[in-house]
Amino acid sequence: MQQVPVRPVATASVLGLVLLLAVWAGSVAAQQSEAAVSIAHGILAYDDKRYAEARVLFEMALKQDPENVEALYYLGLVHLAQQQPALAVEKLERARAKAPQDLLIRFQLGVAYFTLEQYNKAEPLLAGVFAERPKLEGLGYYVGFMRYRRKDYQGALEAFRTGASTDPTIQQLSRFYAGLALGILGLPEQAVVEVEEALKILPSSALTGPAERVRDSVISARGREQRLRAEIRLGGFYDDNVPVNPKPSTDPNAESLRNRKSHSPGELASVRLDYSWLRSGPWEATATYSFFQVVNNNLNFFNIQDHLGGLTGFYRGVVANRPFQLGAQYTYDYLTLHNAPFLDRHAVAVFGTLVENPGNLTTLLGRWQAKNFLQDASTTPTDNRDALNWMVGPIHVFRFAGDRHLLRLGYQFDREDARGSNFSYTGHRLLTGGLYTLPWGETRLRYDYEAHFRSYDNPNTLPPTVKRIDTEQFHYVRLEQPLPNSLTLSLEYQGTRIHSNIAVFAFDRNTYSLILTWTY
Repeated sequence: MQQVPVRPVATASVLGLVLLLAVWAGSVAAQQSEAAVSIAHGILAYDDKRYAEARVLFEMALKQDPENVEALYYLGLVHLAQQQPALAVEKLERARAKAPQDLLIRFQLGVAYFTLEQYNKAEPLLAGVFAERPKLEGLGYYVGFMRYRRKDYQGALEAFRTGASTDPTIQQLSRFYAGLALGILGLPEQAVVEVEEALKILPSSALTGPAERVRDSVISARGREQRLRAEIRLGGFYDDNVPVNPKPSTDPNAESLRNRKSHSPGELASVRLDYSWLRSGPWEATATYSFFQVVNNNLNFFNIQDHLGGLTGFYRGVVANRPFQLGAQYTYDYLTLHNAPFLDRHAVAVFGTLVENPGNLTTLLGRWQAKNFLQDASTTPTDNRDALNWMVGPIHVFRFAGDRHLLRLGYQFDREDARGSNFSYTGHRLLTGGLYTLPWGETRLRYDYEAHFRSYDNPNTLPPTVKRIDTEQFHYVRLEQPLPNSLTLSLEYQGTRIHSNIAVFAFDRNTYSLILTWTY
């Protein structure tokens, strides 16, 4: 086989290229090695707080290796220590571009933006780090302060209590702002405890004076907090079906009731008084009395008067940084129809409310009622409406814009055990509704909708003698405008639609009201 000769020129070119690469690689390695030495000496100077010397060493390292992430990071720390956050941002942004997942780079960059009060840039960085390492030195304070600043008081409290720091100043600030958050969340006793703990950490710091004033103002405000609350409502209305005449049907019993006069204008008045007779730490107890009067100008027989008295007790606290309230209530009301006794009722309710976060609140309610219809002695035993009623169910509220807008969803199960076989049922109630605050003049628009599905236990004695099945729909619309001197003017609509497989019980009713309310 003939050997192909190698040209000397080609061989020399290859050897030259290899030699050039080797020299370049050696130069780069030498520069990187020199940069590593400068960084090591710079870290020692930084730890000893010789920041000017550290800065020179890190800048030298960057001249030797301009892309060195460690040198960029530590130079950013030096700028922060020298109160130069803008320069720190420049170096730390370059470091983050080369190592976007590095947690410490993101943390220190967030601190730099926080120092510059550029919270819109600082919060995403620090919140991301907080989700990964909430115990990182001082991080809880930074995140908590920014949440407090944008009125996320519950989230702020969580950050302050989750975070950790060995710096007494950070510890004191975290306690102080946690106290402010608790006060705004309606927990003044716990707010005072937090502020007093803040005072113990650094008794002679610059924060001592403001902290003492906050503590004293919370204590005095709690003492001055109004114990007596009152509400008076006066208004007029128009009701298109006062006696609840049935809807048109082919049922002769229902049709015989449709001849009754049904339309009437009228007036209404109510008074409600609440007095907090016990306030001790997280405990509060309130006594309530209310009076309600409806006058139908054209149908006086249906005039209603109701008196209600009650006692309510509350316990407020925080669990897992989430405010909660537990309570129980007893009420008794006595209702007359055309000045004659009609109904008295005892009710006991227990409830618990948990504020999951600034946008969500859930209440679980359980209630027992004993109803005594005072005119049922003249009815047949099957039509006796005296009953015991049990109800339980949750309600969830979605909160927006600091409670200026609300959305409510709920479900309740109830069971009515009546003495008369015609009125015992099992029910399911769906609830929804919302509140929207209009952008002008604090005008509020509220809408509530309820659908109550009732399945009765026994065949009704009225024809066609089948088990009664009702669906009751309730619509409530309220447009209210706050006025000076604690007054509110509201336009209200209440609509009831009952569909039943027994025609006598099916009806529609609409009431329109204009009401002026004064609160104290």
